[in-house]
Amino acid sequence: MNADAVRRAADLLRGHRESIDRLDAILVFTLAERFKHTQAVGALKAAHGLPPSDPAREANQIARLERLAADADLDPEFAKTFLTFIISEVIRHHESHLENTPKP
Repeated sequence: MNADAVRRAADLLRGHRESIDRLDAILVFTLAERFKHTQAVGALKAAHGLPPSDPAREANQIARLERLAADADLDPEFAKTFLTFIISEVIRHHESHLENTPKP
C-alpha cells in the first residue's frame, strides 16, 4: 500500500472509531435513563405489592425488540440476548425494592 492509501485508511478508521465512541456514550446514557424509569417502576410495584416480574410484558418486549432489530438489520438473537440481560437486571432491582419496602 502506498502512503496516501495508508493515510486515507487511517482517516477512515479514525472516523469510524469516533462514531463508535459517540454511540457508546449514547448507549450508556440511554441505559442510565432506562434504568431510572425501571427503578421508579420497581418502587411503585413494591409500594403496591405487585410482583417484581411481569413475564407477559417481558415476552412482548423481547418480541418487539427482535422485530426492531430485524428492521434495523441487527441480529435479532443478539437483541434478544441483550434485552434478556437488561430485564434480568431490572427484575433484580425490583426484587431489591421489594425487600427494602416496609410491609403494611
